[in-house]
Amino acid sequence: MPELPEVETVKRGLEPVLKHAVIRRLTLHRPDLRIPFPERLSERLEGRCCLGLRRRGKYIWADFNNGETLVIHLGMSGSFTINPHKSRPHDHLVIETENGDKIVYNDPRRFGMFFIVTTGQEAAHSAFARMGPEPLGNEFNAPSLLHALKNRHTPVKVALLDQSVVAGIGNIYACEALYMAGISPLTKSSAITVEQANTLVTAIREVLNLAIASGGSSLRDHIQTDGTMGYFQHSFKVYGRAGETCGETGDIIQKIIQAGRSTFYCPAKQR
Repeated sequence: MPELPEVETVKRGLEPVLKHAVIRRLTLHRPDLRIPFPERLSERLEGRCCLGLRRRGKYIWADFNNGETLVIHLGMSGSFTINPHKSRPHDHLVIETENGDKIVYNDPRRFGMFFIVTTGQEAAHSAFARMGPEPLGNEFNAPSLLHALKNRHTPVKVALLDQSVVAGIGNIYACEALYMAGISPLTKSSAITVEQANTLVTAIREVLNLAIASGGSSLRDHIQTDGTMGYFQHSFKVYGRAGETCGETGDIIQKIIQAGRSTFYCPAKQR
């Protein structure tokens, strides 16, 4: 599933053609994905201007001048392509703007979803009511992280995947940030020290910013809006590298299973 860097990359790719654009036509090729498309979606957005795009965790918010915000989640395999040369199987939603651009949403597995909320009331929606701070924002810092972890007895790697602790982080970037911070994924959340929290906050921000600059990680389905792949996967220090040699310590990278997810780490560096 796309994590924060992939979603941020898609949002930034959509902005040049969607922000301030008027929707001329919106076409649906099926009634639903993970959930049904919003009722009368074409009627509600055609003729409306997109005022801007925002990201919250792993969601994209598109604000329109009718007081509604279209919320988009890419699911496992969802992607947007701008002005594709030809149609493809699994093109489920097509947006045409008055500027002549075409934005196509493709989703083979159909785990993506679209829904509408009233602009300004997004935080009250069940998808966002308990969501933690944005890791690239000022509200995410060592004190906020320590507060979120202090009563948790789960390993810190598992806690970082909880979107109520911090928004947008998934398996890839939790592994990479813990490696950069030199913290074992087995460390109990409540045992994280102030020094470790400061180091981890810095590592999370650095890893996410590096990944965004690289267009995200393309392991299976993620593509950018121009159809190209992200390339941060070529910079992984531990994720997906079990049995290989750690570049810093020369030790062997290990793989364990935590809460049903694969965790990759270097025992010599992460203590």
